[in-house]
Amino acid sequence: MSGEMESNDVEYVALGGEGSTPKLENFHKVSIIPLIFLIFYEVSGGPFGVEDTVKAAGPCLALFGFLIFPFIWSVPEALITAEMGTIYPALGGGFPRIIAVLVLVLALTYMNYRVLTIVGWAAVLLGIFSLLPFMVMGIIAIPRIKPTRWIMVDLNKVNWGLYLNTLFWNLNYWDSISTLAGEVDDPGKSLPRALFYAVLLVVLGYFLPLLVGTGAMPINRELWSDGYFSEVAKAIGGVWLRCWVQTASALSNMGMFVAEISSDSFQLLGMAERGMVPEFFAKRSPYGTPLVGILFSASGVVLLSWLSFQEIVAAENFLYCFGMLMEFVAFVKLRRKFPYAKRPYKVPVGKREPCLRNKLLSCDHRACVKALFEIHGTEKMA
Repeated sequence: MSGEMESNDVEYVALGGEGSTPKLENFHKVSIIPLIFLIFYEVSGGPFGVEDTVKAAGPCLALFGFLIFPFIWSVPEALITAEMGTIYPALGGGFPRIIAVLVLVLALTYMNYRVLTIVGWAAVLLGIFSLLPFMVMGIIAIPRIKPTRWIMVDLNKVNWGLYLNTLFWNLNYWDSISTLAGEVDDPGKSLPRALFYAVLLVVLGYFLPLLVGTGAMPINRELWSDGYFSEVAKAIGGVWLRCWVQTASALSNMGMFVAEISSDSFQLLGMAERGMVPEFFAKRSPYGTPLVGILFSASGVVLLSWLSFQEIVAAENFLYCFGMLMEFVAFVKLRRKFPYAKRPYKVPVGKREPCLRNKLLSCDHRACVKALFEIHGTEKMA
């Protein structure tokens, strides 16, 4: 029923099937620091795009949302990713615009082609550069901050749809890193630790810029939309700081691109190695990277570039809801079917696991999230 699976001198019990996925041990594995920033870019990339929470609900609920929502949604999702990724670490407008898209896609795709460790360390550098201007802005803004602005709220003028959708969009995709688990150095230890630090990095990367921006600027909710942080930077520090924030935003998008291409291409490779998609997706480059998967993923990006951002967001959120529901169900099914499989990291559900299983199998997505949150909180207090 089960076989043995080795990766970085750690044995794993394979969940079904005969044998294990072949690993190229002679290639460098991704260490924990690049892994943290790869997760950061899979999920976030910085505070760019969170401004709509202030527009939708005001400063108080915006800050409250990015403090509380991660514990309701992101932490349970990260815990499940940590367990499932370690038990089975698999790989799992106009002509100038067209030219710009193609050149950028080719350049960043080549980076993914070379080796994943290069992508990881590039993500570290891009992440530091993207977050640094907000640290500088926070220091400069201290004399201007008025804490009373943080508690401003009017529940009668809250656009709940925009508010929740923005939170959901900016705190998703913790599971994406699981497709790279087979390329991680000692995933049983590195993946849970990286997810823990990445959660802190993502939450602080959202919360602190919002804290500074809403505290230092007169509140006009209508102005808070995508890109408003650059105007906040100009008002606080001048044109030079606005240019830095805008440059950081562009580089952040590059970081998200390379992280997403890596995740998608290794997912296709892992699926090909298990016979779920055509075998040619399993072809690796001389650098050990999934050649066909990278080209396929990059082609998808070029095609999607013709759609509007709103169309992409709507389709992505719709599909992601169903995908996460399946992951929650798979989490419980693996616990039931392979209770004795070795788990380098295990979500501490304990005696309350039947409660979780029943709510998951009822297909109530909100109940799933609530059950995971309740169980995690109870175990922490025990």
